[in-house]
Amino acid sequence: MRFIHQVLAAATMAVLGSHATAGPVLDDIRNRGKIVIAHRESSVPFSFVDPSGKPIGYAVDLCKRLAEAVRARLGMKAIGIDYIKVMPADRIPAIVERRADLECGSTTNNAERRQKVAFTVPHYVTGARYLVRADSPISELQGFQGKKLVSTTGTTPLKAITNANKERLLGITIVEVADHARPVEMVEKGEADGFAMDDVLLYGLRASRADPSRLKVVGKFLTIEPLAIMLSKNDPEFKQIVDDEMKRLVSSREIYAVYDRWFAAPIPPKNTPLNIPMTYLLKDLWKYPTDWVPG
Repeated sequence: MRFIHQVLAAATMAVLGSHATAGPVLDDIRNRGKIVIAHRESSVPFSFVDPSGKPIGYAVDLCKRLAEAVRARLGMKAIGIDYIKVMPADRIPAIVERRADLECGSTTNNAERRQKVAFTVPHYVTGARYLVRADSPISELQGFQGKKLVSTTGTTPLKAITNANKERLLGITIVEVADHARPVEMVEKGEADGFAMDDVLLYGLRASRADPSRLKVVGKFLTIEPLAIMLSKNDPEFKQIVDDEMKRLVSSREIYAVYDRWFAAPIPPKNTPLNIPMTYLLKDLWKYPTDWVPG
């Protein structure tokens, strides 16, 4: 990871003064007295809903801390939080169209998306793998040749398997669905041979099923995905507040406790732990926390 160290060590950011200059997003937040958070329904453990329908998760908890940092920097006595649900296909428009101030889920920071939106310091690094039935002989992408592989619309794993399918002439039938819950059902029922998605999401979805032992996660990483909270490109003052707080959470190690809450401790809906240790990729990136990532 030496190349990451070199790039991250070289990255620098301008520092704001003690008071945030008004920008379009900050103006909206100040005027309404609330921050609007876009959340997901089934991106366990990053952003999902509990049995009562309340948004919860690792990214949601981080966004609550970011909201408090915005409140403090704007000098507001209090700040409310409104939530809107998004899916992969409409999460970027939600930010671009200013229907949400922060998108708090499992979104990959990449060059294509940075043309439309901004990202803060990554909160996780993962990669695309495959969820299959426990009795499946498939262990790599090649094993899906001539079979059916499902993924989620608007995601980087979908793009990666589509490109690999064409380049390697695998003849895979690729099926797109709107969100993450349906593909798991398709795999369980034999309607698809596998589900391609970020492996951490696959582990979370597997753990939420009635019988997790019926499913397994297989394959080498097809992609490397730095996941980060998404926000508008058009308010640098707002982004600076968010970046400053994310860097503080990392450097103070407060973020490690938030991580353990969602990856090591029992979580809804079954109140069982995922037991996913922090990867060396994330630890390495957090040595020099920045919003800059390769790709």
